[in-house]
Order: sequence, then structure tokens, then C-alpha cells
Amino acid sequence: MTRFGHAVEKVDERIPGIDLPLMSVSQTRGVIRRSELTNAPQRAESLDAYKVCRRNDIVFNKMSIRAGAMGVAAEDGLVTYHYEVMRPREGADPNFIAYLMKSSWFTEELIKRERGIGAGDQANVRTTEVPFSVLKTIDAYFPEYAEQCAIADYLDRETARINTLIEEQQRLIEMLRERRRAAVEGAVSAVATSGARLKHIIRSVRQGWSPQCYGWPADGVETWAVLKAGAANGGRFRPMENKELPEEEIPRPDIVVTRGDLIVSRANTRELVGSAAVVEGDFPRLMLCDKLYAFSLDESRAESRFVAAVLGSRRWRDLIELEATGASYSMLNISQSDIVNLPMPLPPVDEQRCIVAHLDSETAKIDRLIEETERFIELARERRAALITAAVTGQIDVREMA
Repeated sequence: MTRFGHAVEKVDERIPGIDLPLMSVSQTRGVIRRSELTNAPQRAESLDAYKVCRRNDIVFNKMSIRAGAMGVAAEDGLVTYHYEVMRPREGADPNFIAYLMKSSWFTEELIKRERGIGAGDQANVRTTEVPFSVLKTIDAYFPEYAEQCAIADYLDRETARINTLIEEQQRLIEMLRERRRAAVEGAVSAVATSGARLKHIIRSVRQGWSPQCYGWPADGVETWAVLKAGAANGGRFRPMENKELPEEEIPRPDIVVTRGDLIVSRANTRELVGSAAVVEGDFPRLMLCDKLYAFSLDESRAESRFVAAVLGSRRWRDLIELEATGASYSMLNISQSDIVNLPMPLPPVDEQRCIVAHLDSETAKIDRLIEETERFIELARERRAALITAAVTGQIDVREMA
């Protein structure tokens, strides 16, 4: 076992005026040019304060290291203060170190060392910075340099196969979702984008709150929890998209979701802001967050699931995105006033219910296939994580698999 700080050194090189590309760290693609991830302009007017990373340096995001946001730089570049840059010392292979840092064993070691957070505790996982001073104290298994390279090469090959399989399944999911969208578009094609407004069929509106919660979900039945903004993503209500409410916080029963509520996201990305879904089931301890609205509709005039389908169709998505505002592309907002004033000239409620029943029969098989494919992807990711951990901790001999 070798102290991690003996295998790598922290580098904090800053060269004002240097002409290098701005880099980012992706969980799946490692260290790549920022331009490959986004077209959004850089926020800083000057890059003089940015850190320099050199080819074969290891870069990780201090805020997202647990999620695997790290990699080896393939070229020289610049990174923001959110990143730490490390350079392998003699006898240490950067690719092996990157895989070591992605292992579940390494993550467990990090958790043990994080100040104020006990082992296994996931609270504030998104806001806890993990600097180099924490990493360098970890005692890790570093085999001879040649074996490090062999392990890294083996993992390059095996994870590439798994990644290709995952990408194929993700493309399949997108095709299935496109088929589902086409079915929804056809079902609501007769609804006009003018006339009566959504507010004419709304009985009441509620909005939630966002206290400081734990990082893990709760059932919302026996344990109090607060929904996250993504609970309505994709037109499907996702009750497990929540965070458990700490015991010291007083619950608010008045903002608990109820069966049949039309949930609409008021703050999200451009593609997801205004996402709508209907609460299916009873969750007596599941509360709205402040990024979600819950609309109770007049059942004599509107079928909630039909309205959700309309709001998810392309014509209404265009209207929603047109009204959404915000300084950041990654987080836009739509006001309650803009939502309730969206056009909603509905057919008779009996006709709406017939359309929903037909839509159910059209989409049920698609939804099952999507769920099965998502589960397959999750198993593949678990397999990849287990393989990385086994290889870097010496549980498998890669020489036998060459």
C-alpha cells in the first residue's frame, strides 16, 4: 500500500495570457474541450486566473468526484478553480490512477475522510468539496508500473465494450421515446393553440418549499420527503425523485401531493421546464418543492392525464419555451401566470378519457420496453463499476485476460 500523495502531486500552474483551450471534465468522457460539451459562452471575461493542465495530468471536479467526474488530459488546456490538477510522480501511470479514483473502494475511502460526514452518509453529496488534501491521505494499492499500465489497458478495452453497449441501448431508448412522442402528438392533434385558457379549468394551485434535505430518497408514505424538480420529467410522475426531510424540519401537510394532481415544473433546463405529469397513487408524506406547481383541475371539464399529454406535445412545448426566462441556459423559469394562461380549448371530458385510454394502449408496450432498457443500462453500469474496482484492487489478474 502506498500513500496516494506519494503517487501524485498537486499542480496549480497559472500563466496569464497563455493561449490554450478551455477544458471540462465529463463523467463519461473524461477531460475534453468545453466546446465539445456546450455551445454556451464562457462566463469569465478573462482566463488569466484559470489553472493550466498538461497532457497526462489527472483532473477532477472537487464537487463531483464521487460521481466520477475525473479523467486524464489528452492535451494541454485550462480549467476553472472548481477543478484540481494532479501530476503523476515517477512510477505512477495516470490512466491507472484515474481508474483507481473511479472505483467504489476509493469512493468509500473518501467518505470516511470528509469532514462532518460519516462513512456511508450521503448528505450534501452535491455540495461537499473534496480537495487534494483529502485524497493524499488515502493508502492505496499501487502495483509495479508495468502492471498499472496492463490494468489500465485492460480496463480501457473492457469499459469501451460496455460503454458501446450502453450507447446502443440509449439510442434505442431515444427511438422508443420518439415513437411515444409521435403517439402523443397524434392523440392531441385536434386541440387548438388558441381559445380557452388553462386557468379556466383550474380549481386551485399549490407550490412547495425547498428546505435543506438529506441526499437520499424516502418512500413519501411512512417517511416525509420533498420532491425534486425532475419529478415530472418526461411526462411521467416519478415519486422517488425526492429527498428525505430531516427530523428537525417541521413537515407541511398542506403541500402534500394528492392523487390526480397535475404537477408542472416551473424551473428546469430549456427542454424540461414546464414538464407536466399526473400524480398516480397516494403519498401522504410526499411534499412539493418550490420548483413544482400542483394544479387541481375541474374534473367535470378536464381529464388531468389528457392535459398533461397536451402540455407535453411539441406545439405546447414551443409555447412554454418561448415564455421561459432565465440568465442561465441550464436553468430557466416559467411563471405561474404564464402557465395558467396557456391555451387549453379541450374537447368534452368523455372524449378526453377515450383518447387517454387509447393512448394508454398505444404507449404501454413502449413504456415497458423503455423501463427494461433503462434497467439493462443500470446493470451494465454496475458491471462496469464492479470491474473497475476489482481490477484496481487486485481482485482479478488481468494477465490471464490479455
